[in-house]
Amino acid sequence: MLERIKAFGMTNQMLAEDLSRVARAHGVELGHMPVISQRVEDVYYPQFDSAVRTEAAAMAKHYEIFYSLEKSIRELVAQTIESTEKREDWWSSSRIPANIQADVSSRIQKELDAGVTRRSLDELDYTTFGELSVVISSNWDIFGGLFNSKKAVEKVMASLNALRNPIAHCSPLAEDEVLRLQLTVRDWFRLMS
Repeated sequence: MLERIKAFGMTNQMLAEDLSRVARAHGVELGHMPVISQRVEDVYYPQFDSAVRTEAAAMAKHYEIFYSLEKSIRELVAQTIESTEKREDWWSSSRIPANIQADVSSRIQKELDAGVTRRSLDELDYTTFGELSVVISSNWDIFGGLFNSKKAVEKVMASLNALRNPIAHCSPLAEDEVLRLQLTVRDWFRLMS
């Protein structure tokens, strides 16, 4: 009997989720779930100009590329240094230039002083593309085996940093820059082949 009750509950839960998915897909309220409150996006987002919303949707894919790329580069840097240093406090080692450590400490302090939640407990998440490039270049003894050219890494990272600015600062990418972004991402992965 207990198994039947569990099966009934699971079936109802799955049905409620399916109904919610249909309601979201078609923008209708089916009344199958209690309405707790309207989401901020539902109330305020429609008040933005349609052209701005359209531009934001087009730029979202570029942000997604950069988010993924930046996170993966940071992960590559962390894994590479950790495999060499074999200690948890590698951030404080000579592998990270002192000026980068100081700039990151300053950024962390600014967040703390602003009273907002820290974006991360990992100092590496506070580095810029330019700083990541310096970390890779200044540790070429351990990164040289991953990339085919130090100069090319610096060039590609500089290009990525320049392309990142309009995306991070909510400006549309020109058609040429979209193409440049696509080519630069290809260049990044080509560096590791």
